[in-house]
Amino acid sequence: MAAAAAANGGEGGCFDVVVVGAGIMGSCAAYAASSRGVRVLLLERFDLLHHRGSSHGESRTIRATYPQAHYPPMVRLAARLWDDAQRDAGYRVLTPTPHLDLGPRGDPALRASIENGGAVEVVTSPSERPWPWSGVFRLPEGWTAATSDLGGVMKATKAVAMFQSLAAKNGAVLRDRTEVVDVAKQGEGSVVVKTSSGEEFRGAKCIITVGAWASKLLRSVAGVDLPVQPLHTLICYWKVRPGHEHELTTEAGFPTFASYGDPYIYSTPSMEFPSLIKVAAHGGPPCDPDSRDWCCGGGDLVEPVARWIDEVMPGHVDTAGGPVIRQSCMYSMTPDEDYIIDFVGGGFGKDVVVGAGFSGHGFKMGPAVGRILAEMAMDGEARTAAEAGVELHHFKIGRFEGNPKGNLTT
Repeated sequence: MAAAAAANGGEGGCFDVVVVGAGIMGSCAAYAASSRGVRVLLLERFDLLHHRGSSHGESRTIRATYPQAHYPPMVRLAARLWDDAQRDAGYRVLTPTPHLDLGPRGDPALRASIENGGAVEVVTSPSERPWPWSGVFRLPEGWTAATSDLGGVMKATKAVAMFQSLAAKNGAVLRDRTEVVDVAKQGEGSVVVKTSSGEEFRGAKCIITVGAWASKLLRSVAGVDLPVQPLHTLICYWKVRPGHEHELTTEAGFPTFASYGDPYIYSTPSMEFPSLIKVAAHGGPPCDPDSRDWCCGGGDLVEPVARWIDEVMPGHVDTAGGPVIRQSCMYSMTPDEDYIIDFVGGGFGKDVVVGAGFSGHGFKMGPAVGRILAEMAMDGEARTAAEAGVELHHFKIGRFEGNPKGNLTT
């Protein structure tokens, strides 16, 4: 009987918070809200832990080295909240590693990342003494490298499942295969969420975290145009050359790394698949999340990575025959690659909050974004963010009014 009542929102069929979208951000928001003892409903359009969006897969990285100074405080908050959630769950989804940034010595983004993230530059002259992993990377002339302690690999699908399980343990109700088609205000502090099957759920507050579908849903329910463009991207796993398999693993202390320039390359240590290492390019071509060509962009997203590997890691990674595994994924890209974390506003006031546009670098921030969204919905402000020095004005929807590039200055 208690479970049946909970499925209907308890007495009166009303929840305190309805979260729409059960990827990493929505699942973290449901966990954060439910941790405060309120009635939470988490709705997912597809199956829980589906592969159609941006939160699935084997791994994501965490790092504090960002060109934008407003991200490192959020990363550090997220790192603390990852630890808290893992402690609550009783198991780990994040394996700590060092992090390495490399690229042309004068690259402005790399210089800013080193400074903002507190990284230590380990290559300072052409005739350099050995530095960590200098036997793996063959740096081109004029390149540098910097190390930092805050790095790590998150098991992506396992992490989403962890936050969903924790939310359910706290009493949250999870419903998948439930497509939301409308969100409407019905009096002060009352929001009605309607589904394609005709069901209606009522909540005092609503949080929308639907990833690549954010623009479509917000335009439909609120007439708000979010400049969030879904991109098709490709995750590539390459064969490690024989004899180097252990050298590139987390057990051996190999780092996550990022290579600045064109293309921007990122990687995790050999961990998910024995004798394979993930090395991929940031970005990809535009796509429609409802009609994706799951094979598009293959060559454009593979060949630059192969060339980079052949130049920088030729003795350790084999590019012959291309990547061994290719996994399709999506970004939700804003013009400035900054997030959208804001009240929808208009007739919704502060009763509906949206998190969107995480632009291929948001997964690591999941626990922090989830806490921020939950506090904004429930309290009208994000006190945890303020206490951690996270400046949320960078993520306002209004930054695009009269300025399509948002936070970009050039």
